[in-house]
Amino acid sequence: MTRWCAALLLSVVSPLVLQAVALGQEPVLSVQERARAAAAASRARTGDSDALRSNVVTPGLAGQPIATVDGKTSFTPAISCQKSATLLELLVQPGATGDLGQVRIAHDRDFDGAFDNQTQLPVPVSGVCANGVIACNPGTWEGCRAYAWNVDESQKIGLTQTAMTQLAGCYCLNNSCGSNLAWGNMAGVLKDLGGGVVGALTTADPRIGVAQAQVEGPVIRYIGAQTTACATNPTVDQTRYKAAPTLLAGDAEAVAAASSVFQAVKASPAWFGKAQQVSVCTINREISMSSPDPQTIITRSSGGYATMAPAPDRLSFLMGSPGDDSLKGGKCGLFDFRMTIDVGDGDRLKAVRLARYYADDWAQVRVDGQLVASGPSPWTDMGLPPGKCERGGPFNAAPAVDLTPFMTPGSHEIWLRVAVGDEGEAFAQIDADLDLACRASERVVDLCAGYAGQSHCHLKDETVDGVATFRSGVGTGLSPLPQTRTVGTGTCTTQLTRDFFLRERRYACTIDTGVQTPPDLSRSAYIIDRSTETLLADRARTEDGGVAQTTRPFALPERGSVPACEPICKTRAARVNSDAAPDGVVGALQNSPQGWDTYYHACTADNVCPAGDGEEIVSACGCLDDFPQAVAMMQTVRLAGADLVCTASAP
Repeated sequence: MTRWCAALLLSVVSPLVLQAVALGQEPVLSVQERARAAAAASRARTGDSDALRSNVVTPGLAGQPIATVDGKTSFTPAISCQKSATLLELLVQPGATGDLGQVRIAHDRDFDGAFDNQTQLPVPVSGVCANGVIACNPGTWEGCRAYAWNVDESQKIGLTQTAMTQLAGCYCLNNSCGSNLAWGNMAGVLKDLGGGVVGALTTADPRIGVAQAQVEGPVIRYIGAQTTACATNPTVDQTRYKAAPTLLAGDAEAVAAASSVFQAVKASPAWFGKAQQVSVCTINREISMSSPDPQTIITRSSGGYATMAPAPDRLSFLMGSPGDDSLKGGKCGLFDFRMTIDVGDGDRLKAVRLARYYADDWAQVRVDGQLVASGPSPWTDMGLPPGKCERGGPFNAAPAVDLTPFMTPGSHEIWLRVAVGDEGEAFAQIDADLDLACRASERVVDLCAGYAGQSHCHLKDETVDGVATFRSGVGTGLSPLPQTRTVGTGTCTTQLTRDFFLRERRYACTIDTGVQTPPDLSRSAYIIDRSTETLLADRARTEDGGVAQTTRPFALPERGSVPACEPICKTRAARVNSDAAPDGVVGALQNSPQGWDTYYHACTADNVCPAGDGEEIVSACGCLDDFPQAVAMMQTVRLAGADLVCTASAP
């Protein structure tokens, strides 16, 4: 580090010295001039995130040389055990409907410089989220299903179907939200997709560090390395402390006990005169009761024509066209009825079944494209029925087909496909039996673990559910009997018996050591009381034990001028709101989907606003103060959030 700092200083000062020598002048640089030159050179290489990533992060993780500020000296850091120049490569191909028809991911799992795993997404991507994607019927925002990025034990990247409420930062990019959105915003789409994949990858193995390398057309590439440990087990000390922070105090104490420097300080006179602090903490058993709303378990989000509740713990979803002869098929017409069912809490689904369906003349029932029932005789393909289309009347079936295996968390499509000769009708009913029982969940919140794991802390007092078990560091011999408590409110209550519900503790910890004799501050007081802006007074002890008083002229160095602020400018760029939520695309629910993105830029040295492509300047370079607008927006968001829940206040 010392050699690097010396090289940095020489790289900044040397050009100025050579210039002065060439002109026959004596090179005299003030401290301020040297500081400004060093700051300007450093800002050029690390002044923003892009410069820092390209000059430091990317070469550091890739095992490439990192240059000093002047670019003349370089070194190759060893901050990781394994490196891959291209750890991850993601390729997308938009289709005619605006969806990403193909998304391919190449991954170097063993950091040997070669891709050893290829993944192609099994669904077209209609929307992109921070941690997943959304797949809909191509070119539309219908029949949508939510998927989260997932990395398995073999480091294979894939998707797992989930509820859309588990995704964040979603937006639409197919033709239902605008034209050419994917191609027009290719760099942003690639960064959002790649960011989700990288997040899943680093969550699965926290040792991996990833930095963005570059975007080329429809491809984004990342470099990466193992940055925290060379062990094969991803559960290393750095990640172990994140999972259990209370271990850090005990491990720190063990390291201090083995440190010769720490022990030398501990044995010095500064250690004597120990002080104690009493800390209060609790170990509390938190118990909550839950009684869910049926709509949070399973609901019909689109399609169908009715949702009924024949019993408190049952929902029936109806679809089709049940009116007599409401379908006109001619010689043989095919009709499609689709209904989307969203599963939020699969654990509370007792059973989902096809309770009943009928048609005049033929019908198929499919779940997520898979055939589950057909009639009046088997009809398995996607063509016309295998027999005469006109059957002369309806058929009615109550097969009670179990659909529970299909109902994983997320969205599922029920498809009623009907063939009608002349005139007819069709109907299907899906029944869901729900578990609406009250459930108790509990956890023990231990706020005393940090004190109990430290050797310099000892238990002073403890009360368990009102019974004193420790007093002044001595056990009382008392212990509470198991208690039974009723938890919950209203009709949702239960009784639980536990050994304890609340432990209240007081720990005495040694927190401070110091010299018992206070320091002599008389010299400092003399200097402060008798010095002025131009005169420095002092009083120091001499070798013979006396006191010598001195005065000498004193002046502060010239501080120079400082700008009132860093000049910034404010710009904006037009943007169509394509953000997506469980209720659909947000822009489709607004009077006008047109909006604005606001940006703030640091101005250049010549006071020019570096506006990006498509941005228009709102406020020119200067000392901008948008604090009132920021406060107003935060207050608006806070009040809007408070208005979303039922609240009660005293009049």
